[in-house]
Amino acid sequence: MKAQIVPPRMKPLSPRRSATLAALDVGTSKIACLIARLTPVGRVAPGDWRTHRIRVVGIGHQRSLGVKHGLVVDMDEAERAIRQTVDAAERMAGMQVDRVIVTASGGRLASEHFQAKRAIGGREVAESDIHRVLEASAAHHLHRGRVAVHSLPTGFSLDGVSGIREPKDMIGDELSVDLHVATCDQAAARNLILAVERGHLGVEGMAATPYVSGLSVLEPDEAEMGVVVVDMGAGSTSLAVFARGELVHLDAVTLGGNHVTMDIARGLDARLADAERLKTFHGSAIASSSDDRETVSFDHVGERGPHKAHAPKSHLVRIIRPRVEETLEFLRDRLARAGYPSGPSRRIVLTGGASQLTGVAEAARRILGGQVRVGRPIGVEGLPDAARSPAFAAAAGLLVYPQVAGREYFEPHRFERAATGTDGYMTRVGRWLKESF
Repeated sequence: MKAQIVPPRMKPLSPRRSATLAALDVGTSKIACLIARLTPVGRVAPGDWRTHRIRVVGIGHQRSLGVKHGLVVDMDEAERAIRQTVDAAERMAGMQVDRVIVTASGGRLASEHFQAKRAIGGREVAESDIHRVLEASAAHHLHRGRVAVHSLPTGFSLDGVSGIREPKDMIGDELSVDLHVATCDQAAARNLILAVERGHLGVEGMAATPYVSGLSVLEPDEAEMGVVVVDMGAGSTSLAVFARGELVHLDAVTLGGNHVTMDIARGLDARLADAERLKTFHGSAIASSSDDRETVSFDHVGERGPHKAHAPKSHLVRIIRPRVEETLEFLRDRLARAGYPSGPSRRIVLTGGASQLTGVAEAARRILGGQVRVGRPIGVEGLPDAARSPAFAAAAGLLVYPQVAGREYFEPHRFERAATGTDGYMTRVGRWLKESF
């Protein structure tokens, strides 16, 4: 996995330092920016990734422009929407930001897994052994046109004994490590970064939407026991599998809430605005006994006036239900192919704006199996009521992400150091002091 220009690597946040961060969630239906102050909490419970208290001081959000399926499709429109959203958050916070952390929701998110081994020779495992085996695992090449968004060691093995989290000072003959690399299309990442930079902002880091949504809505115990986070957006639905407290798998399908809206518009011959309204206020993925007695009103395409068209709610449900089931069945099949078959003990957490559709949790319980709940941001102070919803899970998770960025491992950029000739011993000591205190 050779060093790539994009996406930028998130600088870990020291558990002893305060910081002000800006998070930018660029989605298909909305763009949201959160500006927050992070202060250390002191002692952190084992396994907890929240080392800082998060207080939002500025928020901006608006309808997304120039983005489809999480991809930038109109650079000028996307740039303008990003500028307006960040400006609103800055005005509320009373400060300007020059760098943001952004979500990667498009670009065919996927996982690649690598393993590397190193002979120890029956002695104690040293820090240098861990570094070398990690460096060897990170030296693999990704598929053409792909870039690494995350690179996470998911476990060490010593002489075939797996599940070791900290092998240092243990005795063995052979040390191995499993590395999980979350990737996306390079072009998608480049275009998103360009849209942000055209607004005179730097990209401090990029994080996969389902991963940061999980960081936002999960309790540490859930991630330890094993859980599937399903982020249901407007243009795509993505998932992240957590086990033993780590992100172990990531995937996405290009089906989302906008597909439901389009189905309603076509099925009822309704305007898109009416279709979105019907989905939000009357839509459901499960039938009820009262559906035939209830009616919904809307305008036909090309017709406006006092005389509205009407249809029974049961007709609306019959349009919505197949698309929701199709999306969940895609996820079920892809999880099974990746080695995560459904079962009664599986835990599912739904998040994202489309997860708020009535009946989605019940449909997920039936199709994906196991226990299902809808997740909302945890431990974020200062969010207005409207933002304490699954739709803002990814944006809130971007504020948690710097607290866990230190878990990631990327191949050292040796060629950059050699080219500058300035990264000597004192430079490295200075960087360590700056980042740690």
